[in-house]
Amino acid sequence: MDTPIRRPAEQATRVRDLRASDADRERVVSVLGEALADGRITMEEHSERTTRAYESRTLGELTGITGDLSPEESQPILVDDRPISAFFGRMRREGRWVVPVKLPVLALFGTVELDLRDAVLQRRHIVLDSLVIGGRIRLIVPEGVQVNVTGRTILSTRELRTRPADQGPTIEIGGTLICGSIKARAPKRSFRDRMRARRGR
Repeated sequence: MDTPIRRPAEQATRVRDLRASDADRERVVSVLGEALADGRITMEEHSERTTRAYESRTLGELTGITGDLSPEESQPILVDDRPISAFFGRMRREGRWVVPVKLPVLALFGTVELDLRDAVLQRRHIVLDSLVIGGRIRLIVPEGVQVNVTGRTILSTRELRTRPADQGPTIEIGGTLICGSIKARAPKRSFRDRMRARRGR
């Protein structure tokens, strides 16, 4: 009997190596336009950087173009797979950022807020490896995304108000939560969207 060939486990693409979209490039070009308008870069620098932006194929190539024009939290694209931590304070991540396959989250008497509406999910199944002690995790997820809490919870609360879709992406919150709370919600629908949803029933 033939011995089956063992294939190496699939490895996730590095966050910096993910392909950039046209919208990603336009975000960077918009920041360059603002920098030109207020005199932070010259016409020559604007032309050179704009060319680089439109020629960039990956998110990592795009991030270096505006690195000296705004602080990290205000960058048009955030490529950062480091753990997210909140110690007796608040840490928020929003805008265009890449959510790695497994993201460590630590909330020690603090609040971690993750806005995923414009985020890039590296996979359709994302795991938040959480350690929450007296803290809070707050998620804003797009329509169609499901949030599951699989971690061990002790004297903790959860409130999930999402609108998942069949076969949609999943955010799994694992780890350990002690005297903490988790809230996840989808953005409020406009009146028009609510009417469309009712007609579709």
